[in-house]
Amino acid sequence: MYISGRERKLIELLLSHKEAVTIRQLAQELDVSERTVHRDLKNAEEILQQYELTIHKKSGVGISIVGDEESKDRLILATLQLEQTDYTPEERQAMILTTLLEAKEPIKLYTLASELQVTIATISNDLDALQPLLDKYELHLIRKRGYGVKVEGEEANKRSAISYLISQHVDESEVITLLRRNIEKQSQEQIDTISNRLLGLVDQAKLTIIEQTVDRVRKKLPYELADSAYVGLVVHLALAMERLQKGENIQFDSNYLNELKDTPEFAIANDILRELEKVFQMDIPSDETGYITMHLLGAKLRYDHEYLLEEASLDIAFKAQELIDFVSKRLDKQLFNPEHILNDLVAHLKPTVYRLQQGMNIKNPLVKEIEQDYQTLFSIIEEGVDHVFSNLTFPKEETAYLVLHFASALLKSEDDLAIKALVVCSSGIGTSKMLATKISQQITEVESVDSYSLLELDQIRTEDYDLIISTVPIKNIEEEYVLASPILTHADIQHIKSIIRKRKMNRSMVQTTDQPIKKEITLKENVLRRLHGMQHYSNEILSILDRFYLQTVEEEPLLEKVLPSICEPLKQQGVIQDWEDVVEKLLKRSKTGGLGIPDTSLALFHTRSDTITKASFTIYPLKNPIEVDGMDGKPVTMKNLLLMLSPKDFNDAGLEVLSYISGLLIKDEESKKVFQSQDEERIHTYLTCQLNEFITEKIDQ
Repeated sequence: MYISGRERKLIELLLSHKEAVTIRQLAQELDVSERTVHRDLKNAEEILQQYELTIHKKSGVGISIVGDEESKDRLILATLQLEQTDYTPEERQAMILTTLLEAKEPIKLYTLASELQVTIATISNDLDALQPLLDKYELHLIRKRGYGVKVEGEEANKRSAISYLISQHVDESEVITLLRRNIEKQSQEQIDTISNRLLGLVDQAKLTIIEQTVDRVRKKLPYELADSAYVGLVVHLALAMERLQKGENIQFDSNYLNELKDTPEFAIANDILRELEKVFQMDIPSDETGYITMHLLGAKLRYDHEYLLEEASLDIAFKAQELIDFVSKRLDKQLFNPEHILNDLVAHLKPTVYRLQQGMNIKNPLVKEIEQDYQTLFSIIEEGVDHVFSNLTFPKEETAYLVLHFASALLKSEDDLAIKALVVCSSGIGTSKMLATKISQQITEVESVDSYSLLELDQIRTEDYDLIISTVPIKNIEEEYVLASPILTHADIQHIKSIIRKRKMNRSMVQTTDQPIKKEITLKENVLRRLHGMQHYSNEILSILDRFYLQTVEEEPLLEKVLPSICEPLKQQGVIQDWEDVVEKLLKRSKTGGLGIPDTSLALFHTRSDTITKASFTIYPLKNPIEVDGMDGKPVTMKNLLLMLSPKDFNDAGLEVLSYISGLLIKDEESKKVFQSQDEERIHTYLTCQLNEFITEKIDQ
């Protein structure tokens, strides 16, 4: 049986929608005219009939595929094995670019046209359409008459483009199936699909070996990898091995590589590559370790113990704070727990910014859903990153992840909105009870579920329910409802959760005074918790405040002179064991990124070391100012050097306190004025009051 790529896409679209879709919607999603959709529907009907399915058309409502779920499932499987000699334009362009990226010599347009069974003019148009993608990855398309066509550019950019194609056109489940070698589930014939073409870029035997290696080593990670991150890492490694064996090497920024060497992810990435060196009997350059580290840093599912001082530079924190301020002003409201979202954003943005600088792509399978669920917030954050990170272009995939951070802060807690649901079916028994049970089990936000038949619907107040779910279409109802299967499919669950998220967000956007619901606890438990919390943080806060002082430095304006003059006395005070080691680390840090706080005379020098025995925060006004790089890339005239030191294995409470102080430096204009005042008593008083607020919030939580 023959089916064109566009017809296949049409059937897939109709099957993916639980409700009717208009011709206009289909035309927009397929990027064709409405007339073309009508024509393709006629051809699609012949295929549907073979699976006892029909196309239902209702004027003013739209089109849907009608039939039992088993038949639909059989059709979905069958579309994967139908004879295909035609591709959608996007698939064809992906195959063209894949072929060009693999080739070392020019390829004739005739060869590409013959392979894809289209005209040379179509290939030429496809190459034009690929130009924006090539520009994005800084790749150059060489086209000459009699020469053919070739893609030229840096190896890192070529790999980024290949990774992008794989992420866009290969579902992670296909890779997992391949890794698990479920060959019996696949057709005996190798179908020439875009997925197979892209997966063909890596040797399947290598893929299995790499997956086993990653599986062994990833257990050392202090967090879990999501399926998408795991698959992305395995595919990236397989692609890297293939390219290295062809002599294609990449370059990784040496300064950033040195900065990454202190992270646990770097050690794990190194372990992975050393194992692969043995397996494949080849040398793997250290540059590759940097890229694998970036994958691991970008793959964290949670950031339970992330602090500004520990794994991120204050320049990123400065940008994160700017973004928080921008979003808060646009929403005209304060975000819940701004310190928490600042830490989360910093931990997320550190690898994100580097990925964008290096042209590394990321896959976000929920990007369309997130953009649809949080339309206003998505738009604001797009404007925000464009304003704050003016030298970078954030794709929607990256922006969507940022939206989730802000959405979480706006939603405050999962208990904000307890949903009362109404389930409707034709009889009111059987399927409705089945559906009600499934909803209660799988959607935690739903507090209560009532079941009624379609005939009873006019006897109840539907407006009293937050959510209406029905197994049959309902006429003459003003409220929005969800048409779902009695067994509550995965798609149904996602749809219902999407509606709940929208309602929670709408409530959060208009209600600014809501407080998170707290669990009831006994007086004794409350007192003990507060006392332990006070002791936990008070020890660290008092220790840092006791050691705080302000001392003027009269050395000549050279860091090599100033830093020893301020670190040597700290050794005498028992804060440092080896002041020379600390000075070396501070100088090294000053060369890897800006330390000056924009629009101030402040610069924060900070480090962690085994030779530091106690946490310390001190300030040094300079008689002779020094020009240093700012966090925004512009020079800052440093008149006040702020020094923050921490032991290598400092406890969590202490790290949180130092992190909080770091955040104070960029909190607001008043805070900046205080730290620039060169008034020790004023600064000490300000720190004391702010840290008192910090500990109060911590205990109340």
